[in-house]
Amino acid sequence: MATPPDKLHPACAPGAAPGGSALWTGGWYNFARRLDSPNFGPRPEGANIDLVVVHSISLPPGCYGGDEVQRLFTNTLDWNAHPYFKSIEGMQVSSHFYIRRGGELWQFVSGDNRAWHAGVSSWRGRSNCNDDSIGIELEGVEGEPFEQAQYEALVDLTCALAQRYPIAHVAGHEHIAPGRKGDPGGAFDWAALQRGLGWERDAFPDASGVT
Repeated sequence: MATPPDKLHPACAPGAAPGGSALWTGGWYNFARRLDSPNFGPRPEGANIDLVVVHSISLPPGCYGGDEVQRLFTNTLDWNAHPYFKSIEGMQVSSHFYIRRGGELWQFVSGDNRAWHAGVSSWRGRSNCNDDSIGIELEGVEGEPFEQAQYEALVDLTCALAQRYPIAHVAGHEHIAPGRKGDPGGAFDWAALQRGLGWERDAFPDASGVT
């Protein structure tokens, strides 16, 4: 991981008090490439942004390196460019962040706003996880391994999020929408993420393999 657990900033802890940081300009992370999505809205009044949701995505599935994901999140994808795109034609979705195979980080929606990444979902006894979560997409395919650079970027980003928001939980899309979604999938290394963050077991899903 990018940062050994015993060297983490104290703010890189679940539930760390939010506050100002040179890492952020409002809800925009200063170390991400910004591309604004129109697919967002305000969070409900009093929303407690304490959950990070990890997803995986590639367009077409298994194809890496193009700009199709960015185009999907900005409503500019050519639905006729690939047969698979016809199956998702008209979809309007977004994620706060997107981590490419080499670790390059993009941001589409301010963390202060509600991105459209979770869909019908429930976690921590709350429904509608879009209301109080941060969505992070990893370029990849459900069930296939991710790159070390992606884990490093995910650890760094999650630590930065914990400095701005009271993050207390990390879960996969598969955990908040079981039976409907399966990403990031069985090949995602939850134990590696826990080691990188240095967080306690109760910040992660029961079925993640974290000990």
